[in-house]
Amino acid sequence: MIKGIIFDLDGTLIDSMNVWYDTDRAFLKENGVENPPEDISDRVKKLTIDKASELFIQEFGLECTVEYVINRIEEIVRYEYFHNIPLKSGVAETLDFLDGINIPYGVATVTYRSLAEASLKRLGIYGRMKFLITSAEFPQGKKNPDMYLKCAEIMGLLPENVLVVEDSLHCIETAVKAGFMTAGVCDVLSVGDRAEIQKISDYYFDTLDKLTSIF
Repeated sequence: MIKGIIFDLDGTLIDSMNVWYDTDRAFLKENGVENPPEDISDRVKKLTIDKASELFIQEFGLECTVEYVINRIEEIVRYEYFHNIPLKSGVAETLDFLDGINIPYGVATVTYRSLAEASLKRLGIYGRMKFLITSAEFPQGKKNPDMYLKCAEIMGLLPENVLVVEDSLHCIETAVKAGFMTAGVCDVLSVGDRAEIQKISDYYFDTLDKLTSIF
């Protein structure tokens, strides 16, 4: 029985994945990488901000610090999070439904806390979240289940009573191994993993409002 929900942010609640695709390339090009690999965004989305920054430096021989990479990328994406990135289709209706049946929910994300808070506040849903957990608290990110386990602890629930909603295959794999129920949500940048996500998830939705059908 689902008693609480953990939502991913990027690609699940907000339509931001293309922003990161563009940002990765913009950062690398301004640092002398003329033709960034096509798969670079897919690779770094599985990493925490620190690890992604280390990968950029090591793989492309950048002469800068991890701190510089972290800060510069945040600068590039900040405007989009503060002003432009919209909710994904069906999010508002889904949250209204969950509030109506008293199901607690919150966000677990590897995105910068400042950006996550800014976008959620601008979109009017920050105050509805029971928690916002980021890789600032859990630097291993979502390859380790501790972030999800902390969210369940905040809600006072066992993993088997919590639904983790994600658009990325590696995140769903982590949640499944930790004993959570899982739901995959379609996003343009994860469509290549759709078949595998559907295979291992308890549920799969093209849009988030379809989640209401499982209650």
